[in-house]
Amino acid sequence: MHHSSPIPAVPSKENVHAAHQHDIGPAGETYDLRYIDAMVKHHEGALLMSEFVFDIGSPGVGALANEIWDDQANEIKAMGQWRKAWYPEAPIYPVAYLPGGDPNSMNGLTRMSAKQIAAMQMIDSTPTKKTRVTWFLEGMLHHHGAALMMAHDALKKSTNPTILGLSRNIVVAQSGEIFQIRRMLQFDGLNKPEYHNYDSLFAW
Repeated sequence: MHHSSPIPAVPSKENVHAAHQHDIGPAGETYDLRYIDAMVKHHEGALLMSEFVFDIGSPGVGALANEIWDDQANEIKAMGQWRKAWYPEAPIYPVAYLPGGDPNSMNGLTRMSAKQIAAMQMIDSTPTKKTRVTWFLEGMLHHHGAALMMAHDALKKSTNPTILGLSRNIVVAQSGEIFQIRRMLQFDGLNKPEYHNYDSLFAW
């Protein structure tokens, strides 16, 4: 896949921070459960962000938001079904890795905290009617970038073909949407270097 700017040799501070905020923990028997719970919360953030701009016409922002909402709502539903089928013994609340815990045991998990959920959802402000287009586009670009980091993590650590397939689909779909978002931002005269922070994650 073509990159619109060179791949940075060193990860940016923003990327390192985002990776820390979205850390799923080590590989192990509970990895897929942790990945599902983290990605569901992450997707929920995308749904909430998209709802702010459903009615925007030009330059296709509302259509993109609706497409993102539909795609990620379907993935949330699928992940919920996988969770029930694969981990019937798991608690009903979302879980996260307990630092120092056993990645192969439910005892190595803890309830996902409100802070962790907020970090996954990545909504730290509310837009005004005047600012909502740029708020959505810039926010979703970084939101997608975090999803790419999580997908690449799963491609390294999971052995489940379904999770691997989902992760590859996320890389393909959300990389394409980052390209769309950058074009929309450029339409509004915005082209910041940080918009290319995730170019190295556009393929696996």
